[in-house]
Amino acid sequence: MSTIEERYTLTQSQKMMVFILSMSLYGLSNMITELVPSAYLGPIEFSIEYFAFIPLTLCILFHPLYAAIGASLGEVIFGEIMLGQFGGFGELEKFIAFSLAMYIAGTFVRDPKNKVQVGIAAMLGVAIHQAISVTVDILKVWIGVEELEAVPGLAESVVIVEGFAFFNDLLFSGILFALIPTVYLVPRLYGKIEPLLGMKPRDRNDKYSLKEIIGLRLVILAVFLAISAFFFEYLSESDFNMEWEADFLEMFGEWYIWVSMAVAAMVAIITIVVMLRKKTNWNDKEKKVS
Repeated sequence: MSTIEERYTLTQSQKMMVFILSMSLYGLSNMITELVPSAYLGPIEFSIEYFAFIPLTLCILFHPLYAAIGASLGEVIFGEIMLGQFGGFGELEKFIAFSLAMYIAGTFVRDPKNKVQVGIAAMLGVAIHQAISVTVDILKVWIGVEELEAVPGLAESVVIVEGFAFFNDLLFSGILFALIPTVYLVPRLYGKIEPLLGMKPRDRNDKYSLKEIIGLRLVILAVFLAISAFFFEYLSESDFNMEWEADFLEMFGEWYIWVSMAVAAMVAIITIVVMLRKKTNWNDKEKKVS
């Protein structure tokens, strides 16, 4: 039986391609969600949180670490910095929470053809991300770095508000924009998209125990990163935070969001073209050798 370290056999250049592809595609999807209006019911917001199926699919099919970090960085670059907004330490909280959630979801799937595993991983990734975000928001209110009293004079009411938001995002965004498309795409793309990009599909016949995938080291790391996420969010609400805001949308108008979308799309297209060319060059070399 092969070890968990042998699960992925991508080269460093292939890992970088996965990183850039995840960054650009998820950054592009983030711009699309910005165009979809939100609906409010009192303090509760109903909106498309994210198209989580994009990083989930890439984390399951390719390298979970590089795909997860790439997606998180894509949100920061295309969804924040290119629009003239950067929340300082608060962005690190989002980065850590989302990267951790997508990484765990990607490592959970042992067989990409198994729809049950893929479905559980998709909901697990969304649940972990939302749980960290909700916990951080609740702790901020309870510790006193942020004020939110849905019921006047009752700070504990934040638990009800955040709890409702958690289940809303889990059931709405989780099912519609994570579970359904991920379960549909992953089994169909497995073994087909990797060779097109010059990569070898992971071996679905390799079996790993749950202890190998989610071991003590990962649990300890997850707890540490979750605590770090709260620490950085706490700093973002303090005088130590270093925010940057140019607000290009206000300066140039709503049309500017299409600039960020165009850049993200261009990066994704260039990355795919480079992957295809590398595959073609590799095939030509193989033919010459044979």
